[in-house]
Amino acid sequence: MMVVEGQEVGRFAVEFEVANNQDITLALVGKLDPAKIRRMKIRGTVDPGATLCVLPSSVVRFLGVPLNKAKVRVRYADGRRADRALADEVHVFLQGRDGTFNAIVEPRRQTALIGAVVLETLDFLVDSRRERLVPRDPEIIESEVE
Repeated sequence: MMVVEGQEVGRFAVEFEVANNQDITLALVGKLDPAKIRRMKIRGTVDPGATLCVLPSSVVRFLGVPLNKAKVRVRYADGRRADRALADEVHVFLQGRDGTFNAIVEPRRQTALIGAVVLETLDFLVDSRRERLVPRDPEIIESEVE
């Protein structure tokens, strides 16, 4: 569990952007007009208790990102379980930081979920009292190796 200033982590919403990473790569090598990169701003709940990023299926369809051949088994807070598709190459832009992630495709969700993998990779601490993400170091992403 992550803690900031002695407060346990809570859930709150932020706005962020997702894009098709394959489109970004094609634009970088001059094979796609950058204006044609499939991207969208969406609202997402910060939930460090969740593992991965979760996106509504409508967002995944709009982005046109590939689906992984493997399924992922998810467990909901109420104990239910289900097998879900896993989208590959979702590029996440969040408060000046970005990275490429897999995302669970959730058919009935209307908003995204930002889980621990994204938060850890982009090196954000969660300040639930002020409902904000705080970079550990504003200048650089730190990563623990050993």
